[in-house]
Amino acid sequence: MTERPVAGRGGGRVRARGRIEAVGTEAVGAEAVGAGAVAERVGTEGVGAEAVGRVPERSSSSKGRTAVEIDGRELTVSNLGKVLYPAAAFTKAEVIDYYRRISPVMLPHLAGRPITFKRYPDGVDGQSFFEKNCPSHRPDWVRTVEIMSSGRRSGRAQPELIRYCLIDSAAALVWTANLAALELHPGLQRDSDLDCPTWVVFDLDPGAPADVITCARVACLVREVLDHLGLVSAVKTSGSKGLQMYVPLNTPHVGFDDTRDFALAVGQLLERANPDLVTTNMGKEHRPGKVFVDWSQNTFSKTTVAVYSMRARERPTVSTPVSWDEIDSAIAGRDPEALRFEAPAVLDRVAESGDLLASLLTTQQELPALG
Repeated sequence: MTERPVAGRGGGRVRARGRIEAVGTEAVGAEAVGAGAVAERVGTEGVGAEAVGRVPERSSSSKGRTAVEIDGRELTVSNLGKVLYPAAAFTKAEVIDYYRRISPVMLPHLAGRPITFKRYPDGVDGQSFFEKNCPSHRPDWVRTVEIMSSGRRSGRAQPELIRYCLIDSAAALVWTANLAALELHPGLQRDSDLDCPTWVVFDLDPGAPADVITCARVACLVREVLDHLGLVSAVKTSGSKGLQMYVPLNTPHVGFDDTRDFALAVGQLLERANPDLVTTNMGKEHRPGKVFVDWSQNTFSKTTVAVYSMRARERPTVSTPVSWDEIDSAIAGRDPEALRFEAPAVLDRVAESGDLLASLLTTQQELPALG
């Protein structure tokens, strides 16, 4: 498989000290986005089922379609009463409402990243499909990034130019929600330098009977290693079965080989120390009762579900940032439900506490040398 981006660019960096046992860290703006400022926008502006016009500056309805204006952009939403989560009676209007209201904290994590949609036109109980190419009927203000691809990202043997959507405005986010793109899966890179990942991700996937609490235990072990290396990390729920940990980099001269090898090295270290708890082997037969540390997510072709993305589960769960105190409390209480959040609760959390993953956007770190 080979893939080449169309564009590239670099930036500034913070230099690491030493090798695997010591790495320099400089955190810039590591605090969460201020809850007070966010609360003014999150949880107070909505797209209601009865009138999508609460958020837009202007709206009008005709034959089940509603024309709206959001942040100066015009678009049309439709079928607002359609139930997309039958078990929760959660409608398309409520999905659009959620994405509009979460946009102040979600958009910075999406900006500039190639996005793959997972669409559910008939709701979570119906058929779904991944969409990599940005729809041709997109509004002219939805930007795209072109990536020449073959293999996993294109799904075909021959090279193919894929035009991914770039979601950088509230209007664009509402447009995607209107497509019933319940899940958004961004790459780890930005369009300014497609060969340079801005994060390392540890995707923690439990094999039954292991669960999210087992993942939380492994997350704490990963954190101990990262702390020893002087690396800042953050964690979120997947909105499904597991957890995802991130190490922000935001520096040039790091490639996907670097981040993949680092994630694998950390995973293998934990696997040797905890063979009954951790595996880095992709084979399904190796996973029962263990947590798979999926280091392979750190490749150019892979995506990870976005922070604040809804998930296509029975109920409208969300991939949600959590604090390490919440992780510790969930482990102590052996309570998987403590790490499960639905869309309305996530809006309340952000209004109260801001963006717990804001540090991923600005913290600059370098990976230690391996060997």
